[in-house]
Amino acid sequence: MALMPKRVKFRKCQRGRRLGTSFRGEKIAFGEFGLKALENAWFTDRQIEAARVALMRNLKGGGKVWIRIFPDKPITKKPAETRMGKGKGDPSHWVAVVKKGKILFEMGGIPLEIARECMRIAAHKVPLRTKFVTRGVSH
Repeated sequence: MALMPKRVKFRKCQRGRRLGTSFRGEKIAFGEFGLKALENAWFTDRQIEAARVALMRNLKGGGKVWIRIFPDKPITKKPAETRMGKGKGDPSHWVAVVKKGKILFEMGGIPLEIARECMRIAAHKVPLRTKFVTRGVSH
């Protein structure tokens, strides 16, 4: 089952701008290690799930993972081979808007080397450049 909000105020929303820096969620809050975004991007529900699965597989049962982003923006798509006009398409999937500086995932309860390796594998599933950070040293 894909990540998505239970209900939203409006079914469709505008695209917005992918500019700026995150001022909230730029520090590690729950675990000891984190994966920090270095670019602005849209992060789809499938990409979040793929990264989560990669993290859990490599943890091998130990430790805890926190996902600090949630896809709450609906992206619409018009059907293939449809003429222009006739309004905006139907929502096809959900994305999380990620700004640079945002912590995407956090981990705790495991050694540094294992956390670094888990985050490296998860970073391959992510559509933007990232950086491994530890608590206290997030720059």
